[in-house]
Amino acid sequence: MTASTSLKPARELAEINDARFPNESDEYRRARTALLAEEIELRRHIERVAEMRRALPPGGAITKDYRFIGEEGPVSFLDLFRDKQTLVAYSYMFGPQRKRPCPMCTSLLSSWDGEALDVEQRAALVVIARSPVERLVAFKHERGWKSLRIYSDLTGDYTRDYVSTDDADVPAFNVFTRRDGTVRHFWSGEMGMETADPGQDPRGAPDLMPLWTILDCTPEGRGKDWYPKLEYDSTI
Repeated sequence: MTASTSLKPARELAEINDARFPNESDEYRRARTALLAEEIELRRHIERVAEMRRALPPGGAITKDYRFIGEEGPVSFLDLFRDKQTLVAYSYMFGPQRKRPCPMCTSLLSSWDGEALDVEQRAALVVIARSPVERLVAFKHERGWKSLRIYSDLTGDYTRDYVSTDDADVPAFNVFTRRDGTVRHFWSGEMGMETADPGQDPRGAPDLMPLWTILDCTPEGRGKDWYPKLEYDSTI
């Protein structure tokens, strides 16, 4: 969709929707049609934002020789790309000071593990944390992840430049590109506590977690009295 694309009004599209369900009231259908119009507008806004993101000017060049330890040994930053031109890097809250990793990060990455091979058709996808790689791999196996590539930033050089200048154990989502022989930073999630709206947990948009996408479609919503767990009763 481009700026010159002529779109029908969202309300007009919503009005021609012929979905109906058993025993629904006229009141429900009117409210649902109004909601559908807003959902169409949301879809369009998401696409506008994605277009703006894709149109960003070139980001800063990567000039440092960042080094990591992967499951098969030491690698360079360039190695993380493999044969792709784009690298997606998630910084996992599992630093050496933690006994166990962040449950929220773990929930996100568990969903990504099932999508990793699909993502890798278009871009390289890696997970980076500050703990020794043996610790990261042990938890990867405990969680049953099969497709995520895990790397340790033992020196912290990458983390201090692209996650936290004071090497705090915080999450980050960065995208890098390799174009015309130059590796550059392309985009990073920049929404945090200071950009959060009142009464909401800090989060980006679109939300990276399928968990929230699902719960946002329920009457209970996300809720505020629970948190993802690292272990669950297998009988549930």
